[in-house]
Amino acid sequence: MPNSVCHVTGQVNHLWSLMFFVSSSLSAPVSENFAVVGETSILVQRNQTATLPCWLRPPQSAENLEVRWYRGSENFDNTVMTHKAKSGSQSASYVGRVSFGLKDATSGGLKSGDVSLKLVNVTIQDAGDYTCFVSSSEDYGSSTVALNVTETGSPPLLTAVWKEANMVEVSCESEGWYPQPELLWSHKNKALTSSNVKYDRDSTGLYSVHSWVLVSSSSEISCSVGVANQVTREVRLKLTSHQRSLREASEPSSDGWVAFGILVVVVVVLAAAGAVYFRKRFKKSESGGDQPDGQKLSEEAEALLPIGRVVPTALSEASKHYVNVELMDTKNPHLILRGSRVRDAKEFPDGDTRVTCLTAIRGTCGFSTGQHYWEVSLKNINCDPKQFWWIGVTNRPEIPQDSSLSPNISNGFWFLSSSGPGDTIQCSTEPETSLHVQSRPETVGVYLDFGSGELSFYNVEEKQLIISLAVKFKEEIFPLFNPGKGDQSPMEIIQKTEQVECNDDV
Repeated sequence: MPNSVCHVTGQVNHLWSLMFFVSSSLSAPVSENFAVVGETSILVQRNQTATLPCWLRPPQSAENLEVRWYRGSENFDNTVMTHKAKSGSQSASYVGRVSFGLKDATSGGLKSGDVSLKLVNVTIQDAGDYTCFVSSSEDYGSSTVALNVTETGSPPLLTAVWKEANMVEVSCESEGWYPQPELLWSHKNKALTSSNVKYDRDSTGLYSVHSWVLVSSSSEISCSVGVANQVTREVRLKLTSHQRSLREASEPSSDGWVAFGILVVVVVVLAAAGAVYFRKRFKKSESGGDQPDGQKLSEEAEALLPIGRVVPTALSEASKHYVNVELMDTKNPHLILRGSRVRDAKEFPDGDTRVTCLTAIRGTCGFSTGQHYWEVSLKNINCDPKQFWWIGVTNRPEIPQDSSLSPNISNGFWFLSSSGPGDTIQCSTEPETSLHVQSRPETVGVYLDFGSGELSFYNVEEKQLIISLAVKFKEEIFPLFNPGKGDQSPMEIIQKTEQVECNDDV
């Protein structure tokens, strides 16, 4: 019996020895000496989560060590978080925002010597140096990491003010950046130099920038704002100066000033979005003709700020005013109407392939008050989005069947158009404005606020503003459509069963 007992006891001791060996092999070895290492700097977007890497070498458990994170690199006065013997504390300004994090996906955390700091809801004020200090009864060490915080500002707003002698004063501004951004001008991809660059900083530490240049009325101007090696936002504007015919000049137009606030998605590195606010003011000459306003550059530049009056309505708000617009059947031989769908009849005189007023059609009814929103589909199943189209409004009770007429804002047409494949969409401004877009819209939303003079267009699928025009409408306004020529997809005015039927009192 005693031999049997001894044999069992030996087995138990062997089992405990084996368990201890396995347990020790799964934990990081403990060393009297260690080094504290980490990254030199990290970059994080404001309001996001940052992990400041710091770990022990060789790897070992830090659960029973003293770990202290503090701001700066010289003393403990600005403590962020402390840990000692599985207990810890946080500084008042960091309570609920800091904890131990993982330097990478394979990290074992404190048990493997990873003492990285996790900081959530990063602010501009959090930027700076952070020191990780680790000590034991035998050794101590520290490592400092720089936290760089960045914020991508608003899409640039390009403001074009028509000047005398066929010149245009173009202003560019953007806000909400950190650190201080760089603003660059270019004309046809060649750098422009501007001595007029102004920076401001708000109470939260974010920067805004404003600059302006004077260019000819036939220009391809670009303004980009960004921080080095980070996101750059750019907006491009193409102005084409041309003389109107005497016939066009005699057509009806809206008095006063016309402004265009345009949000454009541009194909550039990383991310880009921009805006154009096109403003054209006139004053009467002694002879009664219209002349460009000749105010001084500095006065115009100051007048551009603030620009709150051109802030467009959000799609979510605009769509609350949905109306079912119907097509007005005028028996146009160049069009085929089927309910709310319209397409070209593919028969045109002299083989003319241009998109003209011959294929334009008016919607019913007219608007002289109120807020109204409708949507137009440009894509059919198994077909690419339409390449040729007009979508907008007109003050013409009847659209002239005249292929020589060049419709634009001066003769009662406000619309967005596409003249073929590519990344460009046109606006019927004068001079003509071309906008570079990242993707062609499949459904265009149109919002008209007659009282405030807002006409906005949206890419419905992407829930994004395409262009917003601010116009003082003084006459009844009608929806305008043109399906273009040669596309497989028809144009469809979307009808929604629970929406209000079109009428002037909506």
